[in-house]
Order: sequence, then C-alpha cells, then structure tokens
Amino acid sequence: MALSKVNFNSMNVTPSASKAIKFNSSNNGLEAGDLGGSLVLISEQTASSSANISFTSGIDSTYKEYIFKFIDIHMATSDASLTVNFRDGGSNYDATKTTTFFRAYHNEGGSAQALTYSTSADLAQSTSAQAIITSNGTDNDMSASGTLHLFDPSNTTFVKHFLSNCHVYHKDDYSQRLLVAGYANVTAAIDGVQFGSSSGNIDAGTIKMYGVS
Repeated sequence: MALSKVNFNSMNVTPSASKAIKFNSSNNGLEAGDLGGSLVLISEQTASSSANISFTSGIDSTYKEYIFKFIDIHMATSDASLTVNFRDGGSNYDATKTTTFFRAYHNEGGSAQALTYSTSADLAQSTSAQAIITSNGTDNDMSASGTLHLFDPSNTTFVKHFLSNCHVYHKDDYSQRLLVAGYANVTAAIDGVQFGSSSGNIDAGTIKMYGVS
C-alpha cells in the first residue's frame, strides 16, 4: 500500500552538518539528529615520530561503543608492532587483559599463504600492551590500516570487550590481515586508550576516535 498522507503536529528541523532528519521521541514530528549506528568523530591525532598516542578525553558514558580507525600507520623500526593498552581510572595504562590473535597472510609471489593462531601475540591475564598490528615494514610505501572497537567502557559491572581488524603491508612483501579479540578484566570504567610501538616510535599515520550513536 502506497503512503498517501502524512500528518505531523510539529516539525523542528534546523539544517545541521552530519545530521539526519528523523522522527522525534513522541513520533509526531520531525527533527534533525543522529541516527542510531552513525559514527560521531570525537578526536583525531596524527603521529610524527611519536612514542605513543593517547586518547584521554571523550571516553565516557556518552556512547556504548567507540571505534578507533588507523590510517596509513608507518613504524620507525622494522618488525615493530602497533600496540594498545587501557587505563581504568588511574594514571597508568595497565589494565589486565586476556586475548586471542589470528593472522592470515599471502605473499606477492603466491608461494606462501596461511591462516594461523599466534600464541606468541596473545595475552593471558597480562597487563602488557596488546599487539594489534605486527610485522610492519619501514619501506616508504609500507603502512598499515584498520580499526579497533571498544565496547561500553564506562560500565562498572562487566569486563570491557574489544576487538581489532587490521591489515598490514608485511615487511617481507606479504598481505597480512590481523584479528585480535579480548577483554580487559576490570569492572572499573575505562577512561583512556593508548597506542604505542613495541620498538622505536610510530613514525607517521593518523588515528581517529569515533563514538557510535
């Protein structure tokens, strides 16, 4: 049946960038606002020979999910890993974590390919930083990109789940996909996220933090 008539008691729509027109909470009018599932950019940082990149504001109860996007991450040291750790109210990034780590790779020559579980990159009740991008190369055209999801960081009842999905131009000319999933075994709120390097600095690249409305 085709829609032939729509009656509204009110219409309060002010044009706004990055907003959508939706029904209001009373379902009797239209308004501009965020649609569920849309990404809201909170902050953005660009690496420049950075020892680490920390996000210390904007992680609160506003959103149930936060997404960090890595764009063209380039490490200063060959084979260095991009790592992540979490702060749960103190001054240190040392939340206890248990994780899984899978990798899939295929080389340019077509002679090597596999999907494997990496026991050398996972954690078991460890406060160490978790590697999320490994085997980075330092050639000028080598970089890595991907995402990390952090769920409900302000909840004070449950552990804090996170997962990452990244791709790297491997130092030995491989296409490599890396999947990490785990939880920070804390019930205190997570209020900070820090990315670093297992060796040397993060030479270049951008990390953006979004809230999922």
